[in-house]
Amino acid sequence: MHNPQLNRDGELIHLLSIEGLPKAILTQILDTAASFMEVSSREVKKVPLLRGKSVFNLFFENSTRTRTTFEIAAKRLSADVINLDINKSSTAKGETLLDTIDNLCAMDANLFVVRHASSGAPYLIADHLRRIGRNDIHVVNAGDGRHAHPTQGLLDMYTIRHYKQDFTQLRVAIVGDILHSRVARSDIHALTTLGVPEVRAIGPETLLPKHLDKLGVQVFHDMEEGLKDCDVVIMLRLQNERMNGALLPSAGEYFRHYGLTPQKLALAKPDAVVMHPGPMNRGVEIHSAVADGPQAVILPQVTFGIAVRMAVMSIVAGNS
Repeated sequence: MHNPQLNRDGELIHLLSIEGLPKAILTQILDTAASFMEVSSREVKKVPLLRGKSVFNLFFENSTRTRTTFEIAAKRLSADVINLDINKSSTAKGETLLDTIDNLCAMDANLFVVRHASSGAPYLIADHLRRIGRNDIHVVNAGDGRHAHPTQGLLDMYTIRHYKQDFTQLRVAIVGDILHSRVARSDIHALTTLGVPEVRAIGPETLLPKHLDKLGVQVFHDMEEGLKDCDVVIMLRLQNERMNGALLPSAGEYFRHYGLTPQKLALAKPDAVVMHPGPMNRGVEIHSAVADGPQAVILPQVTFGIAVRMAVMSIVAGNS
């Protein structure tokens, strides 16, 4: 079956999910991001790769960090950036998602950055563009429902590669609310595609999907056991807004069992790095001493996110 993210030559034209993308494309994105990091270290803030192109940020769900980094990334590529306040837009007045897209197509859009509470919304938009023959417009998924958050997954991979160089020697733990986390899904697909030999999922049974072993993931319900000898620890926040019913006794109880404290982190390798996609709940999934400690690379992740989003937008727009 043809992957809707790729053109006939196998080049990336939309970024909808990491699942199904070949290792070569993930590596191309990471290498391109590295070249943008080099450029910015030379105090060159702008490159003309998207000059004259219009990037529309369509955030149907709130997000400060992701939207801001996409906006900075697009401006550094010299694009014109239009932020749509969807809550006040026509969709709030009953216009359908695809009606909105048709109107924006008529405004000479070149790239849609889409965050939506419904899984699959970016796919729907990409398929609609294909059907109306608008192969010159690209879609980047900035998070859809519980499904995927591919640019966060890629910036996580960039962070791991930056600190650990070689994926094929690593033991990576993802800790917390994996059931509701689109970041976890994207991370798992990326880690396995890039050749990480051991991916661990740590969390209570109520917060882990049923068939993680089919994705090549080892499941642990005991934090101490799961963290042993890990090179990378990715902490996830509790996705309270996506939970139905009481899945946990209390935040305090959760922290006692699954919160990352200095004592628990000591079970990982001495040079293990701690990551978090944000926003962090201090005292719920991570202790402040860890979040602000020498092994945390949480703020560098945000910086790398700009370069990774620049890479994704420049690649998809370059493959028209």
